[in-house]
Amino acid sequence: MALISVTGSRAAAAAAALLTGALLAGCTAQASEPTARASAAPDTSASAASPSASPSQSTAAATGSPSPAAPPSATKKPKADRTPRPVVVIARGSSSARVRELQARLKQLGLFGRNPTGYYGDVTASAVRAFQSRHKLPASGTVTDRTWAKLRSATRQPTHDAMYPPTANPVAKLDPRCMTGRVLCVSKTSRTLAWVVNGRVVSAMDVRFGSQYTPTREGTFSVFAKSRHHVSTIYHTPMPYAMFFSGGQAVHYSSDFAARGYAGASHGCVNVRDLGRISALFDQVRVGDKVVVYW
Repeated sequence: MALISVTGSRAAAAAAALLTGALLAGCTAQASEPTARASAAPDTSASAASPSASPSQSTAAATGSPSPAAPPSATKKPKADRTPRPVVVIARGSSSARVRELQARLKQLGLFGRNPTGYYGDVTASAVRAFQSRHKLPASGTVTDRTWAKLRSATRQPTHDAMYPPTANPVAKLDPRCMTGRVLCVSKTSRTLAWVVNGRVVSAMDVRFGSQYTPTREGTFSVFAKSRHHVSTIYHTPMPYAMFFSGGQAVHYSSDFAARGYAGASHGCVNVRDLGRISALFDQVRVGDKVVVYW
C-alpha cells in the first residue's frame, strides 16, 4: 500500500507539472499572436494625415518607380523694338544758320510770324509743334530727322535775304501814301523804315521813336535838310546822317539805339541802329523826297 501511494503521488505531481506548463505556453501564444498581427498590418495613418502626399507619390511608393519630373514652364522673350528712334537735327536752345533756315521755311507756311533770328526759343518750338500736328508727326516741338525731311519737302530753299533779314520784325504793309514816288515809309506798328521807290521796297531797317513825352509826329512830310555829321543844338548829342522832315525831328543813326535797343527812346526823332544801312540810305535820299509816318 505504501508503494502504491508513493507511485500515485509521483504520477499526480507529474500530471500537475504537465498541466502547469501547458497553461503557461498557451498564455504566451495568445499574447504573441495579436502583437504579430498588429506589426503585420499596414500603417495608413501617415498617408491619411499628410495632405502633401500626392497620388503620384503614393503610386510611386506602391510601385517603387519614381514619378516623372514636371516640364519647366516656357518663358516668352519680349520682342525687340525695331522702330528706329528719332534723331534730333536741330535742338531747342541752339543758335545757328540752320535755325535761321528752319524759321524761314516755317515763315513760308505762315507758322512763324517773325523774321528769322537764328535762335531756337519758345516761339520757334511752338511753330514746329504746329507743323508737326499738321502733318501727323509727334508734336514734340523738336526738329527730328522726319520733321526736317517733311519740312524741306513742303517748302522751298530760302534766300540769303530771307534768312538774314534787315529788320527784326517783318516790314508792315505799306501805307497807300508810300506806293508812289520816292518815300521814307516809317511804320510805328512794325518799328521799321522802308525806303520805297515807285511801290518797290529797296531797303529796310529797324527804327525806334520818341517817348510819350516827346512823341514822333505822324503824317506826310518831306525831307527839307540833310546833315551827315550833325550834332543836336538842344541836347548836344551826335545825330549822324540826319535827314530832317518836321522841325527838329529827323531820321538819323543812334549809337544809343545800337547799344541798348528798345530799352531807350529818342526825343522825337526816328532812330536807326544799323550804321551801314543808314549811311547807304543817306546817299540815296534827296531833299524833297516824301516821308510818311503812320501806325
